Amino acid sequence: MENSKYIDHTILKATATYDDISKLCNEATHYHFASVCVNPSNVSLAHKLLDGTDVLICTVIGFPLGANTMDVKVYETTKAIADGADEVDMVINIGQAKAHNWDYVYEEIKAVVEAANGVLVKVIIETCYLSDEEKVMACKMAAKAGADFVKTSTGFGSGGATVEDVRLMKKTVGDACKVKASGGIRDVAAFKAMIEAGAERIGCSCGTKIMEELNNE
Repeated sequence: MENSKYIDHTILKATATYDDISKLCNEATHYHFASVCVNPSNVSLAHKLLDGTDVLICTVIGFPLGANTMDVKVYETTKAIADGADEVDMVINIGQAKAHNWDYVYEEIKAVVEAANGVLVKVIIETCYLSDEEKVMACKMAAKAGADFVKTSTGFGSGGATVEDVRLMKKTVGDACKVKASGGIRDVAAFKAMIEAGAERIGCSCGTKIMEELNNE
């Protein structure tokens, strides 16, 4: 796979403007990234800007805390897809995971997967807040619920992706789903390390920098 197709070119900061989204989409088109990842309110704009390109539109659900109610996450998913989202990255209810209420975690992911109706779903487990045992269980619930990816982080928590977490997640899900690493991936060394550990998608805001470094190797 081309290096550029690993990258979800991301801008999720609260201050993102029309110009920021336009710049993001232009960069994604130039480098042929897998997708742009934007907040739900920017999906329709990204859809318009990327019409006719090979770049997909990814958005986030229940972001960044995962504390929305299940029905809100379901509505957010259906609305985002109606607005043009090709992929959705949902945050699990982290409090329920910490309480080991795995039935809730499973049912919530399943509800979003069903609402997505074939659109690719990535499940953010926010590894920085979970023990290894909890990471394993969260990944198992995501795979059982039919998610396409498990994802390390929102980038808004107390830590981002680590090689050790990507390895653990990949070992847990096997071929049942894929792994997306996100949070703190800012250079080629980190990019390559995550892929070597088993990541098949990289979420980052430094995609252009990484591509420039790769092209200069």
